[in-house]
Amino acid sequence: MPRMTPDNPVLATNKKAFHDYQIVERFEAGIQLTGTEVKSCRDRAIQLNDGYIKILNGQMFLLNVHISVYGFGNRFNHEVRRQRRLLMHKKEILRIAQWLGTRGGTVVPLRFYLKQGLIKVEIAYAQGKSHGDQRETLRKRDSEEAMRRSMRNHRS
Repeated sequence: MPRMTPDNPVLATNKKAFHDYQIVERFEAGIQLTGTEVKSCRDRAIQLNDGYIKILNGQMFLLNVHISVYGFGNRFNHEVRRQRRLLMHKKEILRIAQWLGTRGGTVVPLRFYLKQGLIKVEIAYAQGKSHGDQRETLRKRDSEEAMRRSMRNHRS
């Protein structure tokens, strides 16, 4: 895995979300973590594949995200798949809650990254794709790659 540098602050990416969902709008959120979770995140020991966000009592929670146990954490280590609170403005939470109530989409985490030394989560309101849409996306990506490859070979 590439090293974390100031020009590459991304800790983890949810590639499955881009395949399974049509991203409508993105948001940035802070996340409430324990000390050993922060250390594990900085080691890039995060899996976002099955993660989702739920709104309970006016607060947003990140569920089903796996942050591995920190190797040197001994008895103070965290629970691997615990419910983690996201930190956002009340207006943004209400706006997302309204979307979820009316349009029937979902909110998924897209990536964890560092911003000014703090761990942030990029979340997105997303609509599910059908199998036909997923195949169309793959077809389009393959054709663009083939076109780039042929242009590169043609220049040489």
